[in-house]
Amino acid sequence: MLKMLNAALAVLAAGLFASAGLPNQALAQKRVALVIGNSAYVNTVKLENPKNDAADVAAALKKLGFNVILGRDLDKAAMDRAIRDFAETLAGTNMALFFYAGHGLQVGGQNYLVPIDAKLGTAAALDFEMVRLDLLHRTMERESSTNIVVLDACRDNPLARNLARALGTRSATIGRGLAAVESGEGTLISFSTQPGNVALDGEGRNSPFAAALVKHIVEPGADLPTILINVRNDVMAATERRQVPWEHSALTARVYFTPPKPTGPTHEQQVELTFWTSVKDSADPAVLATYLKRYPQGDFATIARALVEHYEQQAKVSSAARDEERKRQEEAKRTAEVTRLEAEKRLRTEKPQSGDAKSEELRKALEDARVAKEAARVAEEQRIAAVRAAEEAKKIAEDAIAAKAATGGDATKKALPTIDKPKERSAAGARNPVKESLRYWPDYSIPTGQSVSTTTTDGKSLTCIGGDRYGTPRRCRFN
Repeated sequence: MLKMLNAALAVLAAGLFASAGLPNQALAQKRVALVIGNSAYVNTVKLENPKNDAADVAAALKKLGFNVILGRDLDKAAMDRAIRDFAETLAGTNMALFFYAGHGLQVGGQNYLVPIDAKLGTAAALDFEMVRLDLLHRTMERESSTNIVVLDACRDNPLARNLARALGTRSATIGRGLAAVESGEGTLISFSTQPGNVALDGEGRNSPFAAALVKHIVEPGADLPTILINVRNDVMAATERRQVPWEHSALTARVYFTPPKPTGPTHEQQVELTFWTSVKDSADPAVLATYLKRYPQGDFATIARALVEHYEQQAKVSSAARDEERKRQEEAKRTAEVTRLEAEKRLRTEKPQSGDAKSEELRKALEDARVAKEAARVAEEQRIAAVRAAEEAKKIAEDAIAAKAATGGDATKKALPTIDKPKERSAAGARNPVKESLRYWPDYSIPTGQSVSTTTTDGKSLTCIGGDRYGTPRRCRFN
């Protein structure tokens, strides 16, 4: 089972690193977009591309994970409703995007978006027939942390002439194209052409700007500034540099529609993997449980739970085996104790009887034990005596060496006994001839281990061997 778990762990770890490159960051963010394309103008010439531009941009944004509100050919009321719906979805978003293609104009430095039913026949039309861009812009910045406004609305607008006639002397405030707009923190505003200039509508399905935007916005790993640079280069090439897209940015971080693929696991995955690596080789379920406590839904949670179950089961089996072995040992100890007590009881109660082989064997064993004990005692006494004798012999040898040094190297001259005159008693008449004879020696000190010969008063030859440290002969015999 443990081998299978280790194999599964290796596969899961490999999958963790492989899946780290998926653009999950984009899916985890809340992204909303409002896309409007007005082509079918009622009171001026129609535009061919804006409705197509809006449809294609909306499709691209949906692929990138945006919740898209799409409006095409909207009058003033429909545009107001679409903007209100968009504003209601902005709360809590990570990224908000507004794309507009159609007519737009600037009056007194203020930019307006033109619904398809606008007439612009009176001065009041600015307030009642047009949509002010700054109102939408402020709403986005109030609700979302990252905001992108893309305007392909710098086309030549015939309605501007109607408004100029209505404004009279104030018509000078009507500018060409759209006015420059400064963005707030976290916002980027992109124009299809530079301020004060007009953008081309294009001859194909899309305008040059929208075609380039749809092409580059889906490029994986490219941040927003890079995408807009690529769009600018494509538009300049398509219009022979007559149209130069422009943007004003106050972004505070890199913005990706499709995040770049990381080369390894994310920081959070690295932390989890490091934690798992530190506990995965432990056979202690409590240690493995620390990972599950911190990452109950982690990448290795399934294997961690399996390992905990495996080691807990293994611990139960080992505990049961230890309990069984302990019981077996206790039973064996009890049995041995009972056997010993029974044997002692038999030794105390059983008496040898003639003809009884078992009793005779017991009696013989007891006798052998007694004899062995006595032999051990005697051997110990002999050992002690031998030790003492060795100590005395050592002392005597030391004394002999000292005596030899004192006599100039010849200790036997002094030790040899001489008898100058006969004694009153003879060796033959004494109870112990040797002892009686030596009693009358003027000097009978004999060095240990040396032999001395002399003649008794009876004329017999006597040889003695030195004994203790006082020179007393240890052993004597007649020759």
